[in-house]
Amino acid sequence: MDIAQLGEKILNGDRRALARAITLVESSRPDHREDAAALLDHLSASSREAIRIGLSGTPGVGKSTFIESFGMMLTAQGLRVAVLAVDPSSSRSGGSILGDKTRMDRLSRETGAFIRPSPSQTHLGGVARRTREAVAICEAAGFDVVLIETVGVGQSETVVSEMSDLFILLLAPAGGDELQGVKRGIMEMADMILINKADGDLKPAATRTCADYSGALRLLRKRPQDPDGFPKAMMVSALDEAGLDTAWAEMQGLTKWRRAEGHWSARRAAQARYWFEQEVRQALLSRLDDQDARADMDAIAQDVTRGVLSPTAGAKQMLERLEQGQTGSRRAS
Repeated sequence: MDIAQLGEKILNGDRRALARAITLVESSRPDHREDAAALLDHLSASSREAIRIGLSGTPGVGKSTFIESFGMMLTAQGLRVAVLAVDPSSSRSGGSILGDKTRMDRLSRETGAFIRPSPSQTHLGGVARRTREAVAICEAAGFDVVLIETVGVGQSETVVSEMSDLFILLLAPAGGDELQGVKRGIMEMADMILINKADGDLKPAATRTCADYSGALRLLRKRPQDPDGFPKAMMVSALDEAGLDTAWAEMQGLTKWRRAEGHWSARRAAQARYWFEQEVRQALLSRLDDQDARADMDAIAQDVTRGVLSPTAGAKQMLERLEQGQTGSRRAS
């Protein structure tokens, strides 16, 4: 594969090359991983930046409808929009429906938009394992805004905040105990909470819900990366396309303030370190896929199953074997 040629096509906005590159970075084959690393190095020289917006929300809140209406509004303003939508994978079959293009029919036909559904492959964090790399490729391809739709909302869905510049939490009106159900952690990470479906008979309920969340946000400790008034809760209607322009204006204002204050670059630097550490952890975990290591795991697991070893003792024994193998390889070299 000619990585330089593929990279140049991406920089020139070739959509086929973009799709091919994302397929490459999502592959787990060792040779593909090497090509993906080389491609990302090639593209990093472009220094192009998009506004990365992470979107999470409870099931049924209308994430796909919001993304389509929001994306259509952005493309109407002449902006290029990439949507990286992550679908949950089955823990049994490993398959995903990947129906986001069907749910975003209008946006999928827009020449200024690119929609890429990806399976989560049981990866925690609400995003696919290589979503971060896909974001970088979309930036290099010249997209102005990259929307990252997560699987859902919960304690494990906060990883998206480590790859986005703005983290938006979508919630529905009249959610009952939803305020209690949403974890404090994700509330603290959200830059904006948008109460969707604020239309028709639900509008009064949306008004109350927005007031509830606004009150809850005022109780949270002020973050240094926020100007006065943030994080904030707002009402929108993806169906009526109401409030979307106001929400986008607030996002732009927050982005401009963070750039001026140095928080934008600091956040991206911190994210780079976070993903470096994650790559190291994943590389260490991949050592367990070695044939000899897997055989050791199976043998120790049998002792744990029979009650000969406790899980803690078994884990310690496995780690000692891995370390001895590493020490032996160093001495041999």
